Amino acid sequence: MNVAILVAVLTGSVTIVGWFASYLLGSRADRRRARLTAQIAHIEKQLAELYGPLAFLVYEGRATFKDLLQTLGRRYVFYADRPLPEDELKIWLFWVDNDLMPRNMAIQNLLSTKTHLIQDGDLPASYIAFLDHHNSWRVTHERWRQEKVPYSWHSKVNWPAKFDEEVLGAFRQLKKLHSELVGAVEQS
Repeated sequence: MNVAILVAVLTGSVTIVGWFASYLLGSRADRRRARLTAQIAHIEKQLAELYGPLAFLVYEGRATFKDLLQTLGRRYVFYADRPLPEDELKIWLFWVDNDLMPRNMAIQNLLSTKTHLIQDGDLPASYIAFLDHHNSWRVTHERWRQEKVPYSWHSKVNWPAKFDEEVLGAFRQLKKLHSELVGAVEQS
């Protein structure tokens, strides 16, 4: 075989192999970048539509409940052994109607309309406990408002302490993951 032909065939082969390797590596990087970009978009949606608003409502609720306790002048609302005095009951009911119930309704609305954005796919137990707390209270309070049927002035189910922790934990985790993924896309 002629040396010139052999060199041409080898050069062509190396060029084809090089092009093919370059194509595969580029295609792999493009697929990775597309996957990362899709993950970022989903996390941004989770943060914008569910966890950001939930975190805001949790922080707001903590602050306004602290204000309520300062207004009442103690570290709790209800006495263990006696009902609230009439003036404190008025304060409490004002807070319930103008702060606590509207916020709980907003949280319930987010959870019911954005379940597809809940991290890890399952509804955490504390979210279900929140719904039990809210629904128990909402119905008895509304009955009092409409029919004047007295009740204990609070939910039959306590506020789930883990709810705040889990919402804020998921919010922080998603913010961190978002930052890491953005960094990974920028490096690729």
